[in-house]
Amino acid sequence: MLPGHGVIRAVIIDLDGTMLDTVPDFLVAINRMRAELALAPIDAEQVKQLVGKGSENLIRGVLAVDFDSAGVDQHFAAAMASYQRNYLAINGDHATLYDGVIEGLAALQAMDLRMACVTNKPIAFARPLLEKMGLASYFETVYGGECLPRKKPDPMPMLQVCADFDLAPADVVAIGDSSNDAEAARAAGCAVLAVPYGYNHGRSIHEADSDGIVESLLEAASLISSHNHAAY
Repeated sequence: MLPGHGVIRAVIIDLDGTMLDTVPDFLVAINRMRAELALAPIDAEQVKQLVGKGSENLIRGVLAVDFDSAGVDQHFAAAMASYQRNYLAINGDHATLYDGVIEGLAALQAMDLRMACVTNKPIAFARPLLEKMGLASYFETVYGGECLPRKKPDPMPMLQVCADFDLAPADVVAIGDSSNDAEAARAAGCAVLAVPYGYNHGRSIHEADSDGIVESLLEAASLISSHNHAAY
């Protein structure tokens, strides 16, 4: 059960670290950018710590490996342009679906739940990636990090989806892999489910304020189904 919530009518699902392991894509694009700036490559673990708070935070963090704050500011524009060019060239080529994603999305769809994808990834990256990985058809709405004035962990994207769907936040559950997702959903008044296999900036997702940890989207669908049967 999801305490304090009635029948769940919609789900909001994160992208990176929740549906797809995209660190391999980030790693290739970032190291191509670093090579263009004559910087040494970094490894996947370093990248994983920085994923989830949007491209600007990512690139500033990558530059901070080598530069102080003034140096980061000096190189940021060139680094961002290089990163965006290189990421678009390989978007999805190295990403993989987590176990249970397609099965979970299909189960949620079969329950007639409305679905939105809310990510801090730029929409120019998110939409093609969803298409390439066979996920786009499941989602009625997709918001990227720059689509609204504020992004996760601010509740604005969650509240916007609730408004789009004409649903109260209590009727919606958000599923993600990080404290960004949990904080945004909790502040909006949505239920929160977390997956343990994503990134979460190097911290355990068990530290986040959620209504439960689910091992996969398929398990999330099963939990929501059980909740709804009990709530009716």
